[in-house]
Amino acid sequence: MRRDPDAPLSLRYLDFVYQPIIEADGNVSGIFVQGDDVTERKHAEDELLEADRRKDEFLAMLAHELRNPLAPISAAAQLLQMAAHDEGRVRAASDIIARQVQHMTGLVDDLLDVSRVSRGEVQLVRQPVDTGTVLAAAIEQVRPLIEARQQHLDVQQPVQSPLVSGDRKRLVQVLVNLLNNAARYTQPGGRLTIRLESSDDHVTWTVRDNGIGIESNLLPHVFDLFTQAERSADRSQGGLGIGLSLVRGIVELHGGHVEARSDGAHCGSEFSVSLPRHGDSTPIARHPEPADKPSSARPLHIMIVDDNQDAATTMALCLRDAGHTVDVEADPRRALEHNARQPADVYLLDIGLPEMDGNELARRIRAQSQGRQPALIAITGYGQAANRQTAMEAGFDHYLVKPVDVQTLIGLLG
Repeated sequence: MRRDPDAPLSLRYLDFVYQPIIEADGNVSGIFVQGDDVTERKHAEDELLEADRRKDEFLAMLAHELRNPLAPISAAAQLLQMAAHDEGRVRAASDIIARQVQHMTGLVDDLLDVSRVSRGEVQLVRQPVDTGTVLAAAIEQVRPLIEARQQHLDVQQPVQSPLVSGDRKRLVQVLVNLLNNAARYTQPGGRLTIRLESSDDHVTWTVRDNGIGIESNLLPHVFDLFTQAERSADRSQGGLGIGLSLVRGIVELHGGHVEARSDGAHCGSEFSVSLPRHGDSTPIARHPEPADKPSSARPLHIMIVDDNQDAATTMALCLRDAGHTVDVEADPRRALEHNARQPADVYLLDIGLPEMDGNELARRIRAQSQGRQPALIAITGYGQAANRQTAMEAGFDHYLVKPVDVQTLIGLLG
């Protein structure tokens, strides 16, 4: 039997193989015991068990986080049925539904993003980016949460913001995640600080709070997927435990690094993101504010093809209210027959249709058009870059991922 002489036997794991010792006459004269140290195997098993536990915990958190917005959506829908003639209550219910759908969309987008980052499928749109405008855009997104919790945000940045080479949208996403975490895990009335600094070759954003802090045993794992500290049953802070993993992935794609620091529970926390500075230090123009969404210029004849009847009906109601003529079909073959009788100006096609997918339907509509150039818009739940590429090759002009903002669609139609 083999063992490490420097470690107590009770701290090692041995795997024993028992073999009989058979003499020439066929009799068994003894038992040979071979020991194999499987400490590493035990550690691997423990890691697998821990990963499985975190996966189960994540699924429970995901169910909780999705049920939370579903409750007010359901209540608001019932309120709309009961108060159809009360304009104020209808508007309040509509606002609730819009807010909660936006929240659910954010959860789904985070899940898809962390999956893409982990598989190396995120392609950055690199350009010189003004770090000051990134900071301003992130603060604008998080300010409602900070104000709702009556927290004070201290912003420290130089007069002339340095440049980095990166994807502006993704960098805003990094700071939004860090600021959201700081606000969620800091008590109402607490203090948050975000500081922008630069050296000759690096730019650093630092987000500091005086909130609940991070315990020493959790600190090395805060950027691991699905990692969260223990929470009470009410899960008042919310979240899926994927935000910091997403932050690390995006920052590393930019050639930077992110660090977490905390002196322990109730001592606040600090996160620093460091990125290589862009070689040209000349300031660039501030990112322009988005223009008001345009309205449709003229009434259009639109055909919606979607086998989800509720989704098709609600979209049709919205577009009819905007002044358009709308036909709805659930079956792609019936849609082709309808198109042969009465062609439309615009086609809104789901991709996941029965018997014939939306890409094939788009090709056939193009073939039926005989020189006409109707607009084809994919409206689908598939958001991967490969799905978008396939749709464009099939003849679509635009690709929108569900849930689609109706005002954005109306502006596109204009």
